[in-house]
Amino acid sequence: MKDTQPLLEPITLGELQLKNRVVMAPMTRSRADNKDAAPTEDLHVPYYTQRATAGLIITEGSQVSKRAVGYVYTAGIHNQAQIDGWKKVTKSVHDAGGRIFIQLWHVGRISHPDFHNGELPWAPSAINPEEEVYTPDGQKDTVTPKAMTQEEINITKKEFIQAAKNAVEAGFDGVEIHSSNGYLFHQFFSPFSNKREDIYGGSIENRARFFFEVLDEMKEVIPEHKIGARFNPSLHGVFGMEVEEETIPTFDYIIKKLSDEYNLAYIHLSEPFTDVSEVPHAVSEIAKRYRPMYKGNLMINTGFTQSKGNKVISNGDADMVAFGKLFISNPDLVGRFRENVEMSDWNKDTFYTQGKEGYIDYEAKTRDLIPS
Repeated sequence: MKDTQPLLEPITLGELQLKNRVVMAPMTRSRADNKDAAPTEDLHVPYYTQRATAGLIITEGSQVSKRAVGYVYTAGIHNQAQIDGWKKVTKSVHDAGGRIFIQLWHVGRISHPDFHNGELPWAPSAINPEEEVYTPDGQKDTVTPKAMTQEEINITKKEFIQAAKNAVEAGFDGVEIHSSNGYLFHQFFSPFSNKREDIYGGSIENRARFFFEVLDEMKEVIPEHKIGARFNPSLHGVFGMEVEEETIPTFDYIIKKLSDEYNLAYIHLSEPFTDVSEVPHAVSEIAKRYRPMYKGNLMINTGFTQSKGNKVISNGDADMVAFGKLFISNPDLVGRFRENVEMSDWNKDTFYTQGKEGYIDYEAKTRDLIPS
């Protein structure tokens, strides 16, 4: 393949000029195994810097508070040690010519009391997602969470806004709100997990209210053209989510509103994680559905290869493609696309382990690897 392939063409996000449309997707990697849950100079800095030839890097989900955590050894963005650790990451990526957003994360009910000194996780409603989470003491079943009060919703909004301020201090080019994959915002969106009878429940507009309240406050501390948002409309049978009659209309409302009333850096959509072709009310082709609804930059992910990525852009269904597992085992992914070099396989046994193995020790086969 030649340099003219769509994935390798530049694109503008707000004030940012990206050198290509290949995005490193946010991926939990569980390498922040220290008391501060902070990114480290010996692991996180080389990991992200090695992949700085991506048009854009989106970091692993970074919890906005201690209350937001639901997985072991994930790097947050709510204390000074974390901010300082991320500063080293952003500086190194920028020095290598890269661009990097941080994904702001609150898992809601996909957590466990072990993370919260025995207290229940917070969620829109007291409904157990019936999932498993990895705690400091190993894999455990989720519990019935605590339905958030208005005060707790307000606290959480403030945590997201402070996290955005922290991201600016840490030198990030922008932030992505993780409103996807069955986590807190997604829990508010879905009538499957949101049975509230106040202004945050019932109608589609009410269930989307929390997200838009956070977004409206966040754009006061970071320009909206530096904010992205991630959604997974047809998530089904995963992370405690089910598609039902109002699921797709809810995302239609959210994405149309974002298109008409906001100027985000992008929206980041996932194709279905599972086969939903026989699931009532689900949509099997997410990019095709939402491209006509959204006038801004549309990023798509889940299961894309080089050829599929080029095709979705050339067909006009997306502007950028986010790659996850391919970026784990191919740090020089852009170079491999450019030179048509065979991909290296990933080792799933090291996705969530600690240390260098399976994290920063994958070899490059092209000139595009950034020295670390």
